[in-house]
Amino acid sequence: MEDEIILTLCTAPDAETAAKLARGLVEGKLAACVNVVPGLRSFYVWKEELNDEAEVQLLIKTRTSRAKEVEAFLEQHHPYDTPEILFLTIRGGSDKYLDWLRQQTTR
Repeated sequence: MEDEIILTLCTAPDAETAAKLARGLVEGKLAACVNVVPGLRSFYVWKEELNDEAEVQLLIKTRTSRAKEVEAFLEQHHPYDTPEILFLTIRGGSDKYLDWLRQQTTR
C-alpha cells in the first residue's frame, strides 16, 4: 500500500488539552502540522445520555504509515475514554506542501 497523506480528526474538551496533544504529535514527528480550531459544539449520545458539549477540533496532518502511532498516542494521552479518531485520505494538494508534510513525518 502506498504511504498516503491523511487528515486525522480528533476533538478535545478544551484548548489546553488540544494544545498538549498537538505539541506531542508534532514533536514526536507523528504529524507535520496540527490545527487547533476552537468553538466547536458537539451533540452526541454517550452512556445513553444526550450530551451538548463545547469542544475543540484538531486537524492532524500525517501519513498512513504513522496512523497507528497517531492513534496510540491519542488513546494514551487523551482524557476521553473513547476519543474521536478518524482518518481521511487526502487525494491531492500542493506538491510543495505534501513534500514538506512527508519530510516532517519521517522517523
